[in-house]
Amino acid sequence: MTREERVETIRSGRWIRYSRAEQILARLEALFTTPRSHRMPNLLLVGETNNGKTMIVNRFVKRHPPMANVDGDASCVPVFSMQAPPVPDEGRFYNAILSGIFVPFKLSARVDQKQFQVLRVLPQVGVRMLIIDEIHHVLAGTMLKQRHFLNVIKHLGNELQIPIVGVGTRDAFNAIHSDPQLANRFEPAILPRWQDDDELLRLLSSFEQALPLLHSSGLTKRSIALKILSLSEGTIGEISTLLTRAALYAIDNGTERITPTALERCGYVAPSQRKRMAV
Repeated sequence: MTREERVETIRSGRWIRYSRAEQILARLEALFTTPRSHRMPNLLLVGETNNGKTMIVNRFVKRHPPMANVDGDASCVPVFSMQAPPVPDEGRFYNAILSGIFVPFKLSARVDQKQFQVLRVLPQVGVRMLIIDEIHHVLAGTMLKQRHFLNVIKHLGNELQIPIVGVGTRDAFNAIHSDPQLANRFEPAILPRWQDDDELLRLLSSFEQALPLLHSSGLTKRSIALKILSLSEGTIGEISTLLTRAALYAIDNGTERITPTALERCGYVAPSQRKRMAV
């Protein structure tokens, strides 16, 4: 590739395989193929901000994209992914679903009318799994509103007989477990922070293969691996941002490899430093 093509490749998003992500993807596939029943299993994907939850979800959705329906007017949407409303509000929840599948609806319609429309339309477009990202938003309301919103999710799963996947921070775990019935149905899948182990080295090796620099950087050497772990503070999103900036710096200054100097001078600011700067 030319220099410009390599810079563009580095700046582009990339999927980096690692064992925990593959395990969760396999669990999502198993849920997707579960036969319908009155008590469908669900999953709660939990991890810190910028630690790969959304990338895993997007990867799964791409495996099951919407398809044209030759037998009808509506497209087939096997996996519908949405973001929870910023507050636990049933009406906003239905609005987000209907807007996401491009179904006309009246904002002024009663909540029960929107619920009826959602329960009618989702089977029509072939939804077999519902993914709700940022589900920890449920905690933005009072206890009464939280309980009501969780009951809405439970009712939706019961009526549609499809698996529901909640995605969020550890606050989402607390929100779901505030309802014993939901806690029994949602199996937790945790994305922990990265640590100094073989998994980290395999991850860094994958990154090195994906970044088109002219020379080897030796990211799996213990000294540089620990520096990357320390600067990024252990989340895969921060590791990716750090290595992307360091790789661009390496091209700009002609070294064509990620070195400790590149990590320090590439302009990356660690999350904890950003928080202190904002105070």
